[in-house]
Amino acid sequence: MAKTRVTSSMSSSSRYRLSMEESSAVSRSFKELGIVFSSVILSIGIAYGLANVGQGLAAKSGNSVTVTGQSRTMAKADNAVWSLNVQESSPAVGSAVTKVENSVMELTKYLTDSGIPTSGIEVAGVNTTVINEYVNGNPTGRVLSYQAYQNVVVRSQDVVLINKLSNGIGLLLQRGINLNNNGPQYYVSNLATLRPALLAEAMVDAKLRGISITKAVGSRLGPVIAVSSGPVQVTSPDSVDTSGGGMYDTTTIPKTVTVTVSVSFKVN
Repeated sequence: MAKTRVTSSMSSSSRYRLSMEESSAVSRSFKELGIVFSSVILSIGIAYGLANVGQGLAAKSGNSVTVTGQSRTMAKADNAVWSLNVQESSPAVGSAVTKVENSVMELTKYLTDSGIPTSGIEVAGVNTTVINEYVNGNPTGRVLSYQAYQNVVVRSQDVVLINKLSNGIGLLLQRGINLNNNGPQYYVSNLATLRPALLAEAMVDAKLRGISITKAVGSRLGPVIAVSSGPVQVTSPDSVDTSGGGMYDTTTIPKTVTVTVSVSFKVN
């Protein structure tokens, strides 16, 4: 009988331990289900939030259109700046200076006789440099000659005359006058007057482009949201050159002036 009671007592203990283990397993299951459920809710919330953000961005970008408008006109330069440099050399510095001064006088006479007033001729002071002797790349300390030079700048509103004189500068070279012709630079003085009208025309062009774009997709162009203007491009005729900071070609008398604008419109 004693042996039977011991066996019965051990069976109760085993059932108690089994009940505790089952309870613990059920508790863990509920915790795991809670974690899974929370993760599902969090994922749905994130997905919904991202969807709303995406829809908001799409709506924002879909409510406007940005187009570029352009306007251009032909212009004629009415100011010229012409730079020349006269150089002469001689074994003696005094002789080099005298020679360059005489050459500048010849140049000045060529200009004034052709119709350029003296007030439009600016002559800089004389500068000299020493031409040293070198042997195998090493200076010998001996002076070969002295070079004297003067810069001359001509300013005139008669751009046609300046162009003619620049092309005929070979007459002075034939007389033995040593000069460098850097070429005239031609400028348009009324750009400030041209710019407002060009900007207005560029805005009209931008609106027409915007109407064409929105009409093609079944929308309607609304009011202006933002406007920015690009730099003025002054180029030679028929040139397609542009620069992000603006371009100003000074080599030709006839020019093309181009203005661009970037306009954002609301789309209805």
